[in-house]
Amino acid sequence: MPFPTLPAPLARALAARDYEEPTPVQSAVVEAAASGRDLLVSAQTGSGKTVAYGLAFADELVGEAETLGPAGPPLALVIAPTRELALQVQRELSWLYAETGAKVLACVGGMDPRRESRALNEGAHIVVGTPGRLRDHLERRNLATQALRAVVLDEADEMLDLGFRDDLEFILSVTPQDRRTLLFSATLPKAIASLAERYQRNALRIAVKGEAQGHADITYKAIRVVPREIEHVVVNTLRLVEAPTAIVFCNTRNAVRHLQAVLNERGFSAVALSGELGQGERNAALQALRDGRARVCVATDVAARGIDLPTVSLVIHADLPHDAEVLQHRSGRTGRAGRKGTSVILVPASRRRRAEQMLAIAKVHADWDGPPKAEEIRRLDGERMWQDPIFTEAAAEEDVAMAEALLAQRSPQELAAALARIYRSRLPEPEEVTDPGAGPERRVRPVYDPADTARIDAEGPSVWFRLNLGRRDNADPRRLLPMLTRRGGIGRQEIGAIRIFERETKFEVRGGAASRFAGAFAKNGSPEIQVEALIGGDAEVERAPKSPRAGRHERSAAKNERAAPKKQRRPR
Repeated sequence: MPFPTLPAPLARALAARDYEEPTPVQSAVVEAAASGRDLLVSAQTGSGKTVAYGLAFADELVGEAETLGPAGPPLALVIAPTRELALQVQRELSWLYAETGAKVLACVGGMDPRRESRALNEGAHIVVGTPGRLRDHLERRNLATQALRAVVLDEADEMLDLGFRDDLEFILSVTPQDRRTLLFSATLPKAIASLAERYQRNALRIAVKGEAQGHADITYKAIRVVPREIEHVVVNTLRLVEAPTAIVFCNTRNAVRHLQAVLNERGFSAVALSGELGQGERNAALQALRDGRARVCVATDVAARGIDLPTVSLVIHADLPHDAEVLQHRSGRTGRAGRKGTSVILVPASRRRRAEQMLAIAKVHADWDGPPKAEEIRRLDGERMWQDPIFTEAAAEEDVAMAEALLAQRSPQELAAALARIYRSRLPEPEEVTDPGAGPERRVRPVYDPADTARIDAEGPSVWFRLNLGRRDNADPRRLLPMLTRRGGIGRQEIGAIRIFERETKFEVRGGAASRFAGAFAKNGSPEIQVEALIGGDAEVERAPKSPRAGRHERSAAKNERAAPKKQRRPR
């Protein structure tokens, strides 16, 4: 048994799920040195941390008992940054604690708060929720905290970057002083250390080095594509791999809608996940993927955060990720918990250097190749046909009788041809695609090597950057400034003007610090928060509109700017 010291009901649940070896973070939290202590854990997404903290507080909840008593005020509280992650945590803890009779309740935005209030009044053993919704229930006295024995902050760095610090501090301040506090974070910046110092007691710090292991079960492939054929290459890649579940990433909601429609029209069972969908629609899409009614999910980066579908074995980047962090986050939807996966990046010739830079920063090797060819897919279809249930399942008496009747009227060759047509009619037809060619051999450089530094510094006393947060995201200089300085590794005095627009923010960094800021932010960024330098033709920065009406002019100007030809860069 891989976890001999656990309560028996949890050990049986793990065995039923074929847990043969614990992940490093799971081993660390159940060691004797961690027993009963507050924990400050640095672990990457996909390292098995949900099960890890479920095991960590097992002694406080279950001890040596076989079952928990009747549900009342919660014994454990788990705080997660997003709805999807919170619902995923609820599912994981539900099967882990199933034999104890635990009631695991989720409280997240987008759900009916009155229904959650009634469920809380009926009692729960474990509550999982997002910071805003949990605070709301606490202020309305729907959520009792007097019985809490453990509080978990999952992905604490993301919660701070998304502006939840006040909510977290409020929640922690109304929980019992003698609780265990388990803080899990991908990174441990100063803000996390400060939070831990204030709300934890003699915490044991556990750092799990997962960068190398995080790629061990993922095979990366980079496919050269002609831009107008990207949709066809997505079709051929899905047909070539035949994954039980695949996720296709796009950069915009419009691209998600369009590609999902294309795939459904071609015969794939595809669902979409994007920020414009309501919580009910998102839940329905995820359930369709879990029960096999859909096999392809087309998603944006933010919408897919927190998704953990065990059957995902293929990730396709239909649009090139914005940076290495996004590449890793997307690819991490597969190759989880010891399973194998494939991450396919579609790269137009004009973006090849950018793709090589991202792969170098992410420290992964990708095999470069042309797009899957139609003849190769048809050849594989012929081989895979023999694994189809129509051949592998035993024939019933009615099937044998019908086969004898058919052989009496048609030749074996005619019947075999008819069977092949029926088999092929169930499959989307592969596309004829073009390989744009490998092109000349390229030297891979880091994104911010000395040549790039010289280019940024040549822009003058300051460089403008664009941030993908605006007024609609409640962007505020008091929130943005600490986040930019922490992630960018520079001082406040090195950031100049900040101009906040409806959908983005543009800000100025002193020339001497610009290259340092760009390099540090590339390493410390996240899928939700992205920054790019406005260099050369993009360096013109308009003033932020002062009124809501001006926002419409800003959007119109942005559209005209995209349509207009870019200015020529100054020669170096």
